[in-house]
Amino acid sequence: MIERFIVITNNALSKEKLEQEYTVEFINEESLKVLYKVRDYIHLGHKLLTHPLMSSIKPNETPYRTVLVSKDKLSTLDMDSLNIIENAINTTKKFLRDFKTPNWSESILSDFQLIDYDLIYHAIN
Repeated sequence: MIERFIVITNNALSKEKLEQEYTVEFINEESLKVLYKVRDYIHLGHKLLTHPLMSSIKPNETPYRTVLVSKDKLSTLDMDSLNIIENAINTTKKFLRDFKTPNWSESILSDFQLIDYDLIYHAIN
């Protein structure tokens, strides 16, 4: 990835692996809070660089979410970014409302962290 970016995540593995080289904002809360923070950045003029729901794992199945936004601000609000993040928030809310998140074991949670990190690592590289 050529454009400078900020990593927004609630995934401790993504934070650990990326914070030495990139700007990382760690949100120690549920994935929906990560999406709200991404939306805040977009409202400030940043552009969404990765899709907030970029895996086939449903929002209620994984507690981890890592998203990239541009480091540089645009002069106007990027409506495409805003539409994408609003749709992602609504989809996540719907899944969390309609389907219970399983009580995953630590081993499975570690797997979800690795999947989330791997997705963002490949988006960057």
